[in-house]
Amino acid sequence: MKIEPATMPTSVPRGAPFLLLPPLLMLSAVLAVPVDRAAPHQEDNQATETPDTGLYYHRYLQEVINVLETDGHFREKLQAANAEDIKSGKLSQELDFVSHNVRTKLDELKRQEVSRLRMLLKAKMDAKQEPTDLQVDHMNLLKQFEHLDPQNQHTFEARDLELLIQTATRDLAQYDAAHHEEFKRYEMLKEHERRRYLESLGEEQRKEAERKLQEQQRRHREHPKVNVPGSQAQLKEVWEELDGLDPNRFNPKTFFILHDINSDGVLDEQELEALFTKELEKVYDPKNEEDDMREMEEERLRMREHVMKNVDTNQDRLVTLEEFLASTQRKEFGETAEGWKTVEMYPAYTEEELKRFEEELAAREAELNARAQRLSQETEALGRSQDRLEAQKRELQQAVLQMEQRKQQQQEQSAPPSQPDGQLQFRADTGDAPVPAPAGDQKDVPASEKKVPEQPPVLPQLDSQHL
Repeated sequence: MKIEPATMPTSVPRGAPFLLLPPLLMLSAVLAVPVDRAAPHQEDNQATETPDTGLYYHRYLQEVINVLETDGHFREKLQAANAEDIKSGKLSQELDFVSHNVRTKLDELKRQEVSRLRMLLKAKMDAKQEPTDLQVDHMNLLKQFEHLDPQNQHTFEARDLELLIQTATRDLAQYDAAHHEEFKRYEMLKEHERRRYLESLGEEQRKEAERKLQEQQRRHREHPKVNVPGSQAQLKEVWEELDGLDPNRFNPKTFFILHDINSDGVLDEQELEALFTKELEKVYDPKNEEDDMREMEEERLRMREHVMKNVDTNQDRLVTLEEFLASTQRKEFGETAEGWKTVEMYPAYTEEELKRFEEELAAREAELNARAQRLSQETEALGRSQDRLEAQKRELQQAVLQMEQRKQQQQEQSAPPSQPDGQLQFRADTGDAPVPAPAGDQKDVPASEKKVPEQPPVLPQLDSQHL
């Protein structure tokens, strides 16, 4: 049996992978937090605000990171490591030099994760109604989970850290592609439902609905010019309207420092996305019926990808000061007269893709209907069985009641009568005379079977002379 762990859920919080693991996409930004922390309560706030990455092993990953943060030697090596050291697994070898206390905590975390994965496997088998009385090869089944070493299920070794880094790096790198695919399916479903709705209307109603849709689309397209993300015009607008500074004194280095929120020397993907808020507000307003917030998140992702493609030269999903300054020197930085083309100008799907999607929906709907019919038949059968059981239950209850009544009558008939004052009344001994049966129990007995009481023997009479 193979379980397919959902690397990315159907809906992932925006920016989640990037706040927690910028370079795990490389682990350095995962742990690149200030060494001198202010107070314990601030640490708690930071942990509370950490978003879920959407990875099915997110909790395990976060707990491993939290434990490694407590070791000074590992943090020092991490800060000195480059991206290649982390990706190649060289940093993982430093695990051999962390304190015993840290290693003990990591061992316990791995044992807990292995136990959790075993529970997932059992739940999967139960859901598929597979026989569980057979011997289960957990070692072989655990191999499908790539974020730990299944050969060693009890201790956390350098190999475990290496696998965790590699798997998280790969899975998070697939986030954008998964998001685009999810958005495409969302748009196709929206169009499918729109067409079905129009088909259900009469001719006049359909014309009115189409007119309303066209009016909404027209209002949505009427918005101020959207600047190209990362261009001089876009950055200057942020500089002036958000930072409150003179646009004529725009300074790229100062701009970078202002928007490096955590002061780690790089702009991660979440910090970049924050720069696009002003542009997105030109197009999308949650109060407007014609503005789709799902499209806004897709637009934000497209903007971030555009900047990363043109600025992030080493493709480590982080923008350094050097990369940022170099991008401001390019010719394209100032030549953006046409502005940014929003998502509705690029169809998310083709008619052929929509057709396949609708066929898939029809097949799924037919399957669900067949399943619903089977469940309905099973429900009716259960209902009939329940009725039979209820009838049998009532018959048994009636039989038990009758038996109790007969038992009570027999007890009342065999008990001696009582006097008015409640005392029991005993009959005089009648010798061998038969006790007449109660009137209700008397039966006609044939004369031949009637028992005649025996008479005492007659003795001869003797007169006084014989005495």
